Amino acid sequence: MNGARPTLVIVSGLSGSGKSVALKTFEDLDYYCVDNLPVELLPAFVRSMIREDGLPPRMAVGIDVRSRHSDLSRLSEWRATAESLGVDARLLYFESSDEVLLRRFADTRRRHPLTRLGLSLPEALVRERELTAPLRGEADTVIDTSTLNVHQLRRQVITGFALEHSPGLSLLFESFAYRHGVPEEADFVFDARVLPNPHWDDELRPLTGRDGRVRDYLDAQPDVTLYVGQVAGFLDTWLPRLRNETRAYVTVAFGCTGGKHRSVYLAERLAAHARTQGWEEVATYHREQD
Repeated sequence: MNGARPTLVIVSGLSGSGKSVALKTFEDLDYYCVDNLPVELLPAFVRSMIREDGLPPRMAVGIDVRSRHSDLSRLSEWRATAESLGVDARLLYFESSDEVLLRRFADTRRRHPLTRLGLSLPEALVRERELTAPLRGEADTVIDTSTLNVHQLRRQVITGFALEHSPGLSLLFESFAYRHGVPEEADFVFDARVLPNPHWDDELRPLTGRDGRVRDYLDAQPDVTLYVGQVAGFLDTWLPRLRNETRAYVTVAFGCTGGKHRSVYLAERLAAHARTQGWEEVATYHREQD
């Protein structure tokens, strides 16, 4: 990462607002992740990560009201101590409306962590907002998930935080199904429906473009080899010209009929190709699968 300080993302916020989805997304982006860390152990966690070759370049921790004896108001103190150990600590806070949170808890039948105190669910939500208010006030980024589904949340974490806060231009390779619409945020869109479709093979139909058997099938198709070569050449020529100070990331989208085989395969393969070309910040997002 060109000598940049290692990144430590502190994921916090309200229960049911998407923290677990966010941590899983960071894990998919090769962050070293730990959930439900007591806030006072933040410096100890960073110390434990120090190796002979330094700290891991990317780490993420979940800190919230589940740690019943932790004083969340002291996060600023522990965050400063962690930063003195050599990390760039950023706080990402998730929230949602009470109406949406109540519905999510009802749908999942999960218990709110503060109901152990004898509080009703509405009371627990109010108390949690009070306890996490210092974290929200200190947050570098606040994401309201009231109107987001899981797929939209994952994408927002990738593009709005994990990539946007990376140095230089970052690339997101996305797959999608045309029947659900073209991603509005895509900078480049490539249509994979012209390629042989693994869907018509009964053994490959249940799999996705990330599975080895589907990759082998598509790798063996001359049209796929030609397609990949031409798209790779196009991207190798034009992506470097998009580097500038005002653009944080570029989305390259591949679409097919169902967003399951060809588009997923192409997004993964072209992302791997980009990494071989020296792009350091590369992520994939499969809209119909993730």
